[in-house]
Amino acid sequence: MIRNATAIWFGSGKEGNGHLSTQSTVLKQHQYSYHSRFENGVGTNPEELIAAAHAGCFTMKLSFVLGAAGFTPEQLETKCEITLADGSITQSHLTVKGKVPGISTYQFEAAVKDAETNCPVSKALNVAISSEATLL
Repeated sequence: MIRNATAIWFGSGKEGNGHLSTQSTVLKQHQYSYHSRFENGVGTNPEELIAAAHAGCFTMKLSFVLGAAGFTPEQLETKCEITLADGSITQSHLTVKGKVPGISTYQFEAAVKDAETNCPVSKALNVAISSEATLL
């Protein structure tokens, strides 16, 4: 399976702007710029997209890990924070809340660590990855 996205950029790094499109068209000429990346401008940025990818991948993997252990989650909610420092992405931190009937806190935390280590996006990132879990 191969998925793709396309970036088009116009102008200089600081004054220019661009747009991103994905194969699925979820993003279709979606704006990004220096201002949306390093300030509070309108549009997205690469770090936000990595955070979305990591949160989505991790949460789906966690659902599979829980299922393999005999638990069906009612709801899993993950927030991913990507840290950009000194021109490098240095960290991804996952905060997950789960409503999983019949599971102990210990079992949930073990499943979270498994998903943190084994989701495909975690494996692709060459950064420090951490997580915290709350069982609802």
